[in-house]
Amino acid sequence: MKKVAFYTLGCKVNQYETNAMIEQFIKKGYEIVNFEEKADIYIINTCTVTNMADRKSRQMLRRVKEINNEALVVACGCYAQVAKEELEKIPEIDLIYGTNEKNKIADYIENVPLGTFPNGTSVTLGNINNSKVTDVMYQKEFLDFGTTLYTEKTRAVIKVQDGCDRFCSYCIIPYARGHVRSRKVESVIEEIKEIAKEGIKEVVITGIHVASYGKDFKEDIKLIDLLEKVNEVEGIERIRLGSIEPTIITEEFLERLTKLEKICDHFHLSLQSGCDETLKRMNRRYKAEEFAESTKLLKKAYPNVALTTDIIVGFPGETDEEFEKTYNFLKEIDFYKMHIFKYSQRKGTKAAVMPNQIDGNIKEQRSRRLIELSDENEKRHNEKYIGKKVKVLFEEKEGEYIKGHTTNYMVVKVPYREIENTIEKVTIEKIENLELIGKYQKAKSL
Repeated sequence: MKKVAFYTLGCKVNQYETNAMIEQFIKKGYEIVNFEEKADIYIINTCTVTNMADRKSRQMLRRVKEINNEALVVACGCYAQVAKEELEKIPEIDLIYGTNEKNKIADYIENVPLGTFPNGTSVTLGNINNSKVTDVMYQKEFLDFGTTLYTEKTRAVIKVQDGCDRFCSYCIIPYARGHVRSRKVESVIEEIKEIAKEGIKEVVITGIHVASYGKDFKEDIKLIDLLEKVNEVEGIERIRLGSIEPTIITEEFLERLTKLEKICDHFHLSLQSGCDETLKRMNRRYKAEEFAESTKLLKKAYPNVALTTDIIVGFPGETDEEFEKTYNFLKEIDFYKMHIFKYSQRKGTKAAVMPNQIDGNIKEQRSRRLIELSDENEKRHNEKYIGKKVKVLFEEKEGEYIKGHTTNYMVVKVPYREIENTIEKVTIEKIENLELIGKYQKAKSL
């Protein structure tokens, strides 16, 4: 039995696609092993959202030969899609597949002539003609992996959409993923029903730009229509949304969403900046006040809602005054958590050639201030729960604890006991390293 190992970088969509690729190899009789173990094939599902993601992808690809010098090394995904020529220069890499090739990657690799496999020494791609990177911009339909049951966690990520038509000035992803394509409702529901039979209680609905779900359909189908169908699936107890655009949050949307009892009260709204001038240069297509209005609607609809976001600091032209506008705006919104990114030039984007690129030291200072603000927010929000009872879906062992998440995505730990994949009631006792430590109690009813 041949052994194959995977390493995934990047977003939840990549996580889903790795699981789907793993399932392809399992069906063909391969053994899936940990990335640090010796395998015959290593597949790195790359990310290209930042320069750091590119660098990490290259590092992992080169590292494989240290584990097994005779292994076949495969790069696939977003970085492979936009930088095939760069990867061809790395001698450790044997095959390259783009984002469109993931749904048949096991077939592609099995059809590589045996004579082209490495045999104790690395083979450059110049000697292999079996790589495949098609132009994703011409892809019109959603490439469906079919039902994917493989998951390493007690929650399952469900990919319902691919591609993005927003073309933010800093972002390379539309070129790596192509235009918006939505998965048919029937396919999504079929997969979730099968997942529910496996005992999975929580699903995460995700995509590259999930708010655009249904935009490419001839029928009038939107994300909320899909969510209403998912809510009906028996056995699934929690539905969590991946990152969404703030513009989707309207009174009409929330009127329907709040009727779905399985929807988790945690929303990740991609902001990037709290300054209108910066948002305009980013081509974000909304103003800070419009974003603020969306958060007000969510807080009104969900009393215990946790709001998280992404912020880019040091975008070209971001003055001290513009950064202060963002800082003050973030204090006003009072996010539960913020993911802070220092602006990274991406070749091929408009922002990469904008004037007034920001010095790295300034980016670091601004990043540090926002990380401190985020930590303060998280601690303050968590402190409100000390002494309160919460429901936790327990997921995995960590040291002497078992940990899981509440519906609003707070991390909760209790002393270990075998309660994986169960939803239990916990009394919060204290905070350690921004995480809530609780006391488990068997509830008579949840």
